[in-house]
Amino acid sequence: MTADAILEALKGVVPGLAATFGRSCEVVLHDYRQPDHSVVAVAGGVTGRRVGGAMSEIGLAVLAAGDEAVDELNYLTRTPDGRLVKSSTMPLRDEHGTVFGALCVNLDVTALRQVGDLLADLAGGGGAPTATTFSDDVEEVVDAVVRAEELALAKPVAGLGKPERLRLLRALDRRGVFHLRGAAPKVAARLGISRASLYADLAACRTEPTDEER
Repeated sequence: MTADAILEALKGVVPGLAATFGRSCEVVLHDYRQPDHSVVAVAGGVTGRRVGGAMSEIGLAVLAAGDEAVDELNYLTRTPDGRLVKSSTMPLRDEHGTVFGALCVNLDVTALRQVGDLLADLAGGGGAPTATTFSDDVEEVVDAVVRAEELALAKPVAGLGKPERLRLLRALDRRGVFHLRGAAPKVAARLGISRASLYADLAACRTEPTDEER
């Protein structure tokens, strides 16, 4: 089936799948061919997604992986308001095997976790939950990814030296940030450099070997 045919078929499945799990469930259908407004269908209100919204950092990672993307099942995230969410992201492939989107299921397991350790296995995942940004605003998603890298560097990204800036841009590129339309000027503004400088640095990141490759 073509990508459009698969999306049309799944649009009819999304409400029924969400209803099966009740009000704690949200199902989101993404078309990654339009990453800055990838949400084409949604049912449920766990993360507040809306049709026409942008993908999250998780979606960016799938997009960055391209055709090598695999199902990411039962991982834990935490919403900005503190709710614990068990999620699964399943890439969608067209008739050529090309990844073009994803079907995502988000289940609010906050209440289950509050019951106690006895229900921890039911809530899923043994590791600590990671924070992610579920937003319909591309700028918020880009800002969240930059903030995460800022934490990893343990310093503000504005005013970084060139070696550190190149490492940051390489990390952002790996996470798929620059697939989003308009991401480059937003990142340049956060770094305090011109767009021309950012594009030059990004080109260097993509051609120069990493420390591990040297």
